[in-house]
Amino acid sequence: MDTFFQQIINGLVQGSVYAMVALGYTMVYGILGLINFAHGEVVMVGAMVALSVIQLSISYGLPPILALLIGLMVSIAACMALGYSIERVAYRPLRKAPRLAPLITAIGVSMVLQTLAMIIWGREYHAFPSLLPNGSHILFGAIITEVQILIILVALAMMGGLLLLVHRTRLGRAMRAVAEDPSIATLMGVNTNSVISTTFMLGSALAATAGVMISANYGIAHYYMGSVLGLKAFTAAVLGGIGNMYGAMVGGLLLGLIESLGAGYIGDLSGGFLGSHYQDVFSFFVLISVLIFRPSGLLGERVAERS
Repeated sequence: MDTFFQQIINGLVQGSVYAMVALGYTMVYGILGLINFAHGEVVMVGAMVALSVIQLSISYGLPPILALLIGLMVSIAACMALGYSIERVAYRPLRKAPRLAPLITAIGVSMVLQTLAMIIWGREYHAFPSLLPNGSHILFGAIITEVQILIILVALAMMGGLLLLVHRTRLGRAMRAVAEDPSIATLMGVNTNSVISTTFMLGSALAATAGVMISANYGIAHYYMGSVLGLKAFTAAVLGGIGNMYGAMVGGLLLGLIESLGAGYIGDLSGGFLGSHYQDVFSFFVLISVLIFRPSGLLGERVAERS
């Protein structure tokens, strides 16, 4: 049972990160019907910017916690600016184009961001400094670190705050109106362009936070870290029902648990062949299964194609 609870904790930590990134995918898809495949690279940029700011802050003698907070704030601001720029430059001119055009553009933006990150920060892996208390606690026989507890709490707080924003504020009503029908929302006085840009910025803020969280948990950051993470978060969004915010959160947590339990148990049964080094297999097996048996996702609804 100790192993079971340990895998549950690991899955919840990983799933919390997936859920935060998946929310960015599902918010954009809900409003534009667009899969923003560059979103994973926004996570990477958030981690790398935070790392650079933290290293600079520490060199000036700032306390570790303050350096981390400054790095996180600068990372969120930089990623929000990046998200706005991506929407304004790459996606807005293609808003009325055939759906294949923005999809290809999203892949192109992803490659551009990867290449720029490689030029700026290099190909090597960067050690993310340990700035938080590294104590651990025993829970049901499993070990959970203080960093992991903080990751889960921050993820829950940010996801709860986002739900309140969407369902209890004027901006949230405007976002839901644009998601329902952009043309009618415009006739009702909603600034559609502003709402869409804000949606990209909010998703990018979540991505930046997720990038800092996953780097702090694993202690590394590199220019390619957002590629697989972005695909897994997309899998989580599809699993929960892309376009459904609750589905993104449920899908992220479920995917984290599936990966962790699969790597822990099926990996052991296979003699380690399908262990942690092959945990990506479980994620993409889930994606294939969902697309075959329930394309709308667990909480998604089957809706007619927009005209």
